[in-house]
Amino acid sequence: MTETVVIVGAGIGGLCAALSLAPTGRRILLIDRDGPPPGDDPDEVFHSWKHTGVGHLRQSHAFLARLRSILKTEHPRLLEQLLALGVRELPFDAFLTDSQKAAYQPEPEDAELTIITSRRTTLELAMRRYVQTLENVTLRSGLHARRLITARGDDGVITVSGVTADEGGSSVELAADLVVDSSGKSGFLIEQLIEEGAPIREEGEPAGILYFTRHYRLRPGQAEPPRTGAAPASGDLGFLKFGVFPGDNGCFSITLAVPEVEVELRKAVVDPDRFHAITQQLPGLAPWTDAGRAEPVGKVYGMGDLISRWRDFVVEDRVAVRGYFALGDLLVRTNPLYGRGCSFAAVAAQALRQALDQTPDPAGRLIAYHQRVTEELRPYYLNQRAQDRAAVKRARQALTPGYRKSLRRRLLEGFFDDGVRIALRSDVALLRQALRGFHMLEHPDRWLGKPKNLAVVLGYWARGRRRNAQAYPPKLGPDRAEMLQALAIDAQADMRPLADAA
Repeated sequence: MTETVVIVGAGIGGLCAALSLAPTGRRILLIDRDGPPPGDDPDEVFHSWKHTGVGHLRQSHAFLARLRSILKTEHPRLLEQLLALGVRELPFDAFLTDSQKAAYQPEPEDAELTIITSRRTTLELAMRRYVQTLENVTLRSGLHARRLITARGDDGVITVSGVTADEGGSSVELAADLVVDSSGKSGFLIEQLIEEGAPIREEGEPAGILYFTRHYRLRPGQAEPPRTGAAPASGDLGFLKFGVFPGDNGCFSITLAVPEVEVELRKAVVDPDRFHAITQQLPGLAPWTDAGRAEPVGKVYGMGDLISRWRDFVVEDRVAVRGYFALGDLLVRTNPLYGRGCSFAAVAAQALRQALDQTPDPAGRLIAYHQRVTEELRPYYLNQRAQDRAAVKRARQALTPGYRKSLRRRLLEGFFDDGVRIALRSDVALLRQALRGFHMLEHPDRWLGKPKNLAVVLGYWARGRRRNAQAYPPKLGPDRAEMLQALAIDAQADMRPLADAA
């Protein structure tokens, strides 16, 4: 008998789940609370689609190499359709410095390090189109899941057998052998399970940062600025992180990330004029947002409530529920700094398919899924959480009057700024290995833990700034006081509360 699956949520996570499970022959119903995209034109979809279930729809997005590899291997026709719609591929050599390019010798594995970049609305448009051509997948828009259909077994474990949903003011019951919940960070069906006593374990903490994105379009006849030979188009000034995300069809986006403690700066950055003024203060962004090259499109989109979260549905070898699988942001969330959310969803979707095919036993399936997700995603979650904790600490220290860095802190910063960073900007082989960790092709910390690679980094660090001078990028931008002065912001405003607390 063919199993039936209801997938709640048709964002990237739900679409990845449908793509992963479709080849197994199961009957899949993918439900979405919102209406479908308003047409097939990427620009119309970007401007008009009301996809309220995806709060970060118009933030910058990219598909890391791990997700591109999954699409290329399992759904090559979808990859072709993405490119036909204007979605971009950026290969490994696009990220090399001029000096690295001069000595670059391509390796076969470099093709694995290609990323996909586009406006998220275009990515979803292409994925929805493709999913709707799969004969065993049905996508129904305008269906808002309200409750899970549950029953408690003799052993006390809850079994999920479907969902009830609202459709046009009427309640419908959707029975299923399996429910995949990809309803996102605001999904509430899981709260029902917790209220009914499911022993779901959760950990979470604030990422301590907010993101602000504005989209731009190249003017007729204009091209993107060169990616090399100038200040980097992404960087970290401590009080501000920034990055350019090339998009589809002549579009690109700029994202500025501000620590939560920088209250005055984050209040300013939501203003379109001041957002633009910040980009013009940054040498790596100014050529992109120059009025002669590009024009801004729309408002500044903010994204907050960034909570790193991990949920376990298997605790001490005991399953919390049967017939229900969380996926995407509902299962695990990290700071979106490295754009891993979509890849997390795709990897979890693969893990789900493998677990379902491994055994028909409901408890065994959840245990297998838990094990695969933990092995695949936990290292990246912990890596990003550690970085967030360090960044929050640095941001507060920068606003603490009289704070002085310890010797240990200065040594660590010197190791990363004058050792790791310079080695990665100089040694192509080292960059290749580091990007494999970045793109989720291997453990994120493995490359630096290899004795040979550590020796290379230490060698560059020992050379000193003078001998490494050509490897340093131009100044990323003004310091905090200079930036706030340019924006007519009181540079002392956010320091006073910390001074009073001290």
